[in-house]
Amino acid sequence: MTDDAPRVVILGAGLAGLSASLHLRRAGVAHRIVERAAHPGGLATTTEEIGYRFDHTGHLLHLRDPAMRELALSLLPTGSFLEIDRKSVVYSHGVYTRYPFQANTFGLPPEVIYECVLGFVKASSTKPETPPRNFEEFCLAHFGEGISRHFMIPYNSRLWGVHPRDITAEWCARFVPLPKLEDVIAGAVDHTTRELGYNTRFLYPRLGMGAFAEALAERALPVETSTAPKAISTRARTLTWEDGSATPYSELISSIPLPRLVELFDDAPSEVVSAAKSLRATSLYYLDVALNTPAGKPYHWVYVPEAKYPFYRVGCYSNFSAAMAPPGKGSLYIELVDRSPPDLPRLLPVVADALVEMGWIRAREAIRFARARFIEHAYVIFDDAHTPSVELIHDFLSKVGITSVGRYGVWGYSSMEDALIGGRTAAAKVIGQAP
Repeated sequence: MTDDAPRVVILGAGLAGLSASLHLRRAGVAHRIVERAAHPGGLATTTEEIGYRFDHTGHLLHLRDPAMRELALSLLPTGSFLEIDRKSVVYSHGVYTRYPFQANTFGLPPEVIYECVLGFVKASSTKPETPPRNFEEFCLAHFGEGISRHFMIPYNSRLWGVHPRDITAEWCARFVPLPKLEDVIAGAVDHTTRELGYNTRFLYPRLGMGAFAEALAERALPVETSTAPKAISTRARTLTWEDGSATPYSELISSIPLPRLVELFDDAPSEVVSAAKSLRATSLYYLDVALNTPAGKPYHWVYVPEAKYPFYRVGCYSNFSAAMAPPGKGSLYIELVDRSPPDLPRLLPVVADALVEMGWIRAREAIRFARARFIEHAYVIFDDAHTPSVELIHDFLSKVGITSVGRYGVWGYSSMEDALIGGRTAAAKVIGQAP
């Protein structure tokens, strides 16, 4: 790399990296953006097989920032985005109930409704002596024993892969709706008048979330794919590549997983290395399922808390957009509880029978094919070591000209919009420092 080449480098071309590149390019700041995969987009990509289209499970745009909404809508031609009102439910005790469970118990067995409402009343009238130390205590304090036992504890155990007592509650402020007493009572007698949660309405590209990432990549600088550094010297501020060449940087924007970033450093302090090793995340295996028939239910996704099912969530791509499957067909994603590679010949009949029970298909034969997929870092685990470790690492990064962004760059729990905003903020930092 020559002395007059760009000295701002972006590692990772997911939404955060692409957003940073787009904003740097608009400001006329020279830079490079590299991606170790063969294509940009990160988890916001869409694959196609014989007319069926599959995202990496449910990736939706919940846009609250006006400027980010304007940007997103400008990337694709008019009419390419569908604006959708959420249709999500919970399946338990053999019935569907509205989401969120904690405010919608109507339809459940009477004894379950009684336990849930009574537990909430007791919890809301009792102030804990000390703040909740973990997510289990958070649930019991805010929802009571019934709601916690029938949904919050089992569902979150299945999603996170660890018991809620082993994670903190710091991740959930935006993402776990806290109903009022009137909401719980209304939801028990089928008199609900308002939707709860941050994701009540969302944007979705007609051809899948990959269409959005591709449009974003077209506005960013061309991505150098199948490219990643093998080492980073934070003292010399250089990136070393597989061929042995070195690239100096003045500012580095990284959206790669935080522990992986620290592993690249050849000179990180021991406390930073130790902090990175303490960071944990849950991996995810899921199934993309192509149906010979339309989906039997109109829902966008379903939460499944009961242990007898091998999955904790079922989503329907073709209910997001009919273009995600051939005419008269459907496409689903099934998020599995087991974190080991699935034995598909054994698992698929079990999944199919559960889908029949839930009304998604009429018979096993409705499944045309299924593909097992894997996400290495699905959910960051907020254990006791999380916050102090992340803060220590980010404090070190700020001193060596590195900004770490995106869901896995900040090592948090966030939305797609957060990734886009994080890239924009990182670019603004660089722009502010540009000569």
